[in-house]
Amino acid sequence: MDFAFDARTEELRGRLLAFMEEFVHPAEAVAEEQRAKLASPWDTPQVVEDLKAEARRQGLWNLFFTNQHSLPDEEYGAGLTNLQYAPLAEITGRSPQLAPTALNCAAPDTGNMEVLAQFGSAEQRKRWLEPLLAGEIRSAFAMTEPEVASSDATNIETRIERDGDDYVITGRKWYISGAMNPDCRIFIVMGKTDPDGDDIRRQQSMVLVPRDTPGVEVRRAMRVYGYEDHYHGGHAEVVFDGARVPVANLVGEEGGGFAIAQARLGPGRIHHCMRLIGMAERAIELMCRRAVSRTAFGKPLAAQGQVQAWIADARVAVEQLRLLVLKTAWLMDTVGNKGAHTEIQAIKIATPRTVVDILDQAVQLHGAGGVSQDFPLAELWAAARTLRLADGPDEVHQRSLARRELGRHA
Repeated sequence: MDFAFDARTEELRGRLLAFMEEFVHPAEAVAEEQRAKLASPWDTPQVVEDLKAEARRQGLWNLFFTNQHSLPDEEYGAGLTNLQYAPLAEITGRSPQLAPTALNCAAPDTGNMEVLAQFGSAEQRKRWLEPLLAGEIRSAFAMTEPEVASSDATNIETRIERDGDDYVITGRKWYISGAMNPDCRIFIVMGKTDPDGDDIRRQQSMVLVPRDTPGVEVRRAMRVYGYEDHYHGGHAEVVFDGARVPVANLVGEEGGGFAIAQARLGPGRIHHCMRLIGMAERAIELMCRRAVSRTAFGKPLAAQGQVQAWIADARVAVEQLRLLVLKTAWLMDTVGNKGAHTEIQAIKIATPRTVVDILDQAVQLHGAGGVSQDFPLAELWAAARTLRLADGPDEVHQRSLARRELGRHA
């Protein structure tokens, strides 16, 4: 990256790049070795805890918390803008299994912490946000359901019913990221408190449900293209069978769940896109290394016209994406998430799709190695392809963006 950012961002970039080179990348193989010896594949390898401790020592912690969200105070994070955080998140995308967790900047915890900071009560922030900020526990966000098209959040069927001083939650969720991690202690659950309400976007609410609540069953881990995503805490099917929590566990107000979800998704989408650019950069680096080290049909792969075209096109695409993501981050800082709506939709459409193509070409260039566990490409491809569904499928964003564009000419 040749951009010149402000002095603080450049200083953090330098420290983070050094942290990645000295600690994170060497830890990738160590983490795999340690995980193979754990009693449960969902347990955290010791090297991950070591990385977290080192990141805290170096002040590379909770960098995702931007200063635009009217937080209760500024001690929660580094107080960066979205534009300042963008190049840092990109760097962590080069090792998405380890780096975001090491910096306490991993989804879904980041979005959940932002929800608690913006909408949680003082007691909720004390009980759940503070240990999340300290990296002592993990969390999950429970919205997606197997029985409905969850790309339309108004479809969700989980019921949150008032019973005296309690809410009773009944429903089935799946692909609940992070829920298999034994350190996941709290769910933010989205369900309907007013299923017959006239306004379909005021029917939903969010409640905090501790994992150990009677009636909560983490049933199984859902695979993603065959991967269980152990480092992310998996993607679980979770059943809420009459789980009962105090009314004080309501996040915000009744009927505010849809609006909270939208507020949560804006930063989450751009964070994913920032990291995806880092994944693409690593893919290009691996392509180049492979191309100069292998010979086929009498000349190096680097001399093959098709390979040169792949690498050139990948570089052009990444530079285009980066500019669009940085523009989006700047708009979020200056005019807010609503003002950046079109650009947020655009990056969510363009970035995963383009990065999937780059990773696919990198896999092709590596041959059998590209689909193996000896290179990170197959797992990176699966993660990038999944992001064409996560936080809303491409088609939903295309629909929203097109409506806004057409509205200018109505």
